[in-house]
Amino acid sequence: MRVLARAEAALLNQTGYLFPWSPVCLAIGIGLYFGLRFEPEWPIYVGLGGAVLALLGLSRAPLPGWGPLAIGGALVAAGFILAGARAHMVAEPVLSWRYYGPVEGRVIAMDRSASDALRLTLDQVRVGDVPAGRRPQRIRISVHGDAVPIAPGQRIMTTAHLSPPQGPVEPGGFDFRRHAWFQRLGAVGYTRVPIVTIAPAADGVGGVQITAWRMAISQRVRTVLPGEVGGLAAAVTTGDRSGMGQATLDGLRASNLAHLLAISGLHMGLLTGFVFVSCRIGLSAVPSLALRMSVRKVAAACAMVAAVIYLMLSGGNVATERAFVMVSVMFGAVLIDRRAISLRGVAVAALIVLVLRPESLLSPGFQMSFAATTALVAVFGALRDFRSVSIPNWLKPVIGVLLSSAIAGLATAPIGAAHFNTMSHYGLPANLLSVPVMGVIVVPSAVIAALLAPIDLEAVALNVMGIGLHWILSVSEWVSELDGAQGHVVSPPAFVLPLIALGALWLALWQGRARWGGIAPIAIAFLLWNPGHRPGILIAESGGLVGVMTEHGRALSNEQGSGFVAGVWLENDGDGVDQIQAALRWPEEAGKIRRFTLHDKEVVHLTGKRAAQGFDECHDNQIIISAVALDLNGNCGLYDPDRLLRTGSLSFSDGKLTTSAAETGHRLWSPKSPGNRLSQKDQYVRIRPTKRP
Repeated sequence: MRVLARAEAALLNQTGYLFPWSPVCLAIGIGLYFGLRFEPEWPIYVGLGGAVLALLGLSRAPLPGWGPLAIGGALVAAGFILAGARAHMVAEPVLSWRYYGPVEGRVIAMDRSASDALRLTLDQVRVGDVPAGRRPQRIRISVHGDAVPIAPGQRIMTTAHLSPPQGPVEPGGFDFRRHAWFQRLGAVGYTRVPIVTIAPAADGVGGVQITAWRMAISQRVRTVLPGEVGGLAAAVTTGDRSGMGQATLDGLRASNLAHLLAISGLHMGLLTGFVFVSCRIGLSAVPSLALRMSVRKVAAACAMVAAVIYLMLSGGNVATERAFVMVSVMFGAVLIDRRAISLRGVAVAALIVLVLRPESLLSPGFQMSFAATTALVAVFGALRDFRSVSIPNWLKPVIGVLLSSAIAGLATAPIGAAHFNTMSHYGLPANLLSVPVMGVIVVPSAVIAALLAPIDLEAVALNVMGIGLHWILSVSEWVSELDGAQGHVVSPPAFVLPLIALGALWLALWQGRARWGGIAPIAIAFLLWNPGHRPGILIAESGGLVGVMTEHGRALSNEQGSGFVAGVWLENDGDGVDQIQAALRWPEEAGKIRRFTLHDKEVVHLTGKRAAQGFDECHDNQIIISAVALDLNGNCGLYDPDRLLRTGSLSFSDGKLTTSAAETGHRLWSPKSPGNRLSQKDQYVRIRPTKRP
C-alpha cells in the first residue's frame, strides 16, 4: 500500500506536465502494432476499442492521480487501432511475380536512385495484360542509359523489368516491403530501353500539376546556378535532388550536412522565421498600422501562408509535412496568445503527425526531427529559468548557435548511427560553419528570389543564394576529406533505440529529481550496443551472395552482383570497406564453388549454373546455398531458390538459423502468393539435415 501511495503522490506532482506524454503513449501503441509477427483480426480491434472506452470512463472515476494512467492506456490502445486502420486504408495490389514486358503510366515523381540513375514513379499504371484487380496502383522504375526529357504529368511507355518490393536483406533488418506498402508502391524495377511519351501533361491544378511547377522552378534555378551549386539550390527550394551528383551527396553525408538537403524543420523554421520577422519589422515601421492591429499576429499569419506555399512547392513529402505541422502549431499558438515554443506545442505537432501517418514513427526523419526539437525546447526552457548568469547581448547569438548545434547533434547522433551506421566526427564544426550561412544568406535570398520572380529579376537573389551554397559545399568537401572524418558504427539490437528514447524522454518530460533516473536506461542501451550480436553467416534472398564473419570482418562470396545487399550487410557490420575488398577476405579461391568452415559446419556457395551442374555433394555437416535449383541426395542443409522463396534472407548465429520470413511474420505487406507460404520448418529452424529425394 505504501508503494501505491508513493506512486499516486508522484503522479499528482506531475499535474499540469503530463500532456507531453500523450504522443509517447500513442507511439507505444503504434510500435506494438508494427512489432507483431501476425496481422490482427477484427475481434482484436473491437476489444481494443472497448478498452479505450472503458479506460476513458475509468479516468473520470474519483481515483486521485490514477486518471492519467487510464488516459495513457487508452492512448496506447488507440495508437494500435490507428496504425492498423492506416495499414488497411493504403492497401493496394502488389505484384507477386517477376515481370518483363510493356509498362505504361503517368509520371508523378522524379528523383535519383542510390546508383545515381533517374528514377520515375508512375501511377495510372498498365502492365501488359495484368487485370485491374492485380495491377499495382503505383510503380517505380530506374532509367538506365540515356533518357529523353521527361516532365511530371506525361504519360510514358517503355519495356521494363519489374518485381515485388524486396523484403529485408537480413532477418530483422529494414523491411522495404513495409515501406513500399505505405507508399502504395506495388512494384519496383528498371528499364534499359528508350522511353516513349504517349500523352503530354494534362492542364489543370492538382498534385501532378504542382509537381510540374516544382520541376519548372528547379530547372530555372539550375539555369541561373549551373553545376552542383544549382543542384543543391534546387534541392533546398523545391526538394528536387535530381541535379546533384553522388559525390556531392556522399560529401554532405560524411560531413553531417546531409540534413540541409531534406526540406524539414530547419528549412521551414528558417523560412517562416524570416517571413515572420520581416513582416513584423515592416509593419511596426508604419505607426498607423502598428497602432491599429496586432502586428505579431499578422506576421504569424503571413508566416503560415509562406509555410503553406513552401509545403506545396517542396513536394509535400513526409519530412516537409512534419515540419509544416510543427511551425503551424507554433504560429497558431501566437495567434491565440500562447507561448509559441513549448513542450506542449511539440507534443501537439507529434500527435498530429502520428494520427495522419502512424507509419512515420519508424522513419529516421520523424525520430531525428522530434528528438532534436524536444531536446532543444527542454534545454533552452531550463536555461530560460536559470537567470543567475549574465551574458552580453552580442554574445547571445553566438552561444545560441553553438548550443543549438551541440544539443541537436547529441540528441540525433544515436538515431543517425543506428539507422545509417555512420558518425561524422567533425559534424559539429561543419554545422557551425554552414547552418548560420543557411539562415543568414541562403533562405532570405530564396524568399527574395520568389518575390522577384514575377518581374523576372530572381537571378539577382539566386546569385547571392549561390554564394552561400558554394560556401556550404566547400565546407562539406573540406570536412569530408579530413582524416577520420567519418566513422562506421555497427547496427544495434532492435531494443536499443526504444530504450534510449525512453530514457531521454524521461529526462526531458518528468518533473523533479526522479527525472535523472532516465540516465539508467540510456546507459544500459549503450552498454548493450556492441558488435558481438552480428550473425556469423548471412545469406541473400536470391541465393546469389553469402557473407561469413571472419576475424578481419565479413567475407563475401562474390565481388560483384547483389551490390545493394552487400552494401547493407557491410554497413550493418560497421565495416567501411566495399564489396570487392570484402570478397578478398574469402579464405579459399575455388572458382565458382566457394567454401568456408564455421565451427563444425562447411558453408558451400554455388555462384552460378556451371558450379551447380557438376555439384553432387550433400553431407551432414554442410550448408549449401545455390542461386540455381538443385536436386541432391543426402543430409545437407540445402537452400536453393525454391526454399529461399519461402524463407527470404537468412542468418546463422550461435548454431541457429533464422529466416526473415519468420522475423516479419504474416503481415499485410508480406508476400501473398502460394509459393511464398511458409512451412512450419522454414519459419524458424536450427541447422539440421534437409533430405532431398
